[in-house]
Amino acid sequence: MTNSLRVIGRRLLPIHVRRALVRWTCWPPAGWVRFGSLRRLRPISSQWGSERGQPIDRYYIERFLERQAGDIHGHVLEIGTDSYTRQFGGCQVHRSEVLHVAEARPPMTILGDLTRAEHIASNIFDCVILTQTLQAIYDLPAAISTVHRILKPGGVVLVTVPGISKVSRYDMDRWGYYWSFTSCSLRRLFEALFPPAAIQLEAHGNVLAATAFLYGLASQELHRRELDTVDPDYEVLITLRARKPQPPL
Repeated sequence: MTNSLRVIGRRLLPIHVRRALVRWTCWPPAGWVRFGSLRRLRPISSQWGSERGQPIDRYYIERFLERQAGDIHGHVLEIGTDSYTRQFGGCQVHRSEVLHVAEARPPMTILGDLTRAEHIASNIFDCVILTQTLQAIYDLPAAISTVHRILKPGGVVLVTVPGISKVSRYDMDRWGYYWSFTSCSLRRLFEALFPPAAIQLEAHGNVLAATAFLYGLASQELHRRELDTVDPDYEVLITLRARKPQPPL
């Protein structure tokens, strides 16, 4: 009956009446939304909200690493810094290495590109921490192949990548910013080398978290429930844990 009335309405009602009805059949009605402080063409913070508190993507990253802290042990490689190695690995880490593509300064111990890293020995790391790195690498299969090669059998890579995000201008202007990811694309990339059963993947975020992140609000400006609610259509950040299989006996 409802569909029939709609058909009749489309035939009989003038277009301006039909448009008015559409406006009033959604909630809030079209034109009633108030943007307040968000009606602006520039973000509230252009620094991910870092000067206001903890950036929203870092909230998801650090909760992920906290849950996986047991994997951060032994010989650990991190990209660009050793901050997460120290924060979540602590005394479990016996040797820490830091790789950077362009800067040979402390705490960096390895200068190199993950897509061309023949100088890094195979099967040496118990854990590789790969946070917010893959978006700045054009040849993703080559980089993931290197990670797989340098992990010990049984070693773990901990990955985070951006989904809904602004561009990192710092990366863009230096070595490039090539990708944003979905849970589907990240899984496909890692399943080329890691068995599907060895991969654990999660997406984090919702429309409010995504909006707040794009405007540069900090995680402290949202409630925990607002950050932790997951809407699969709004992937702000994707996390992945993959274990390199042990060779068969």
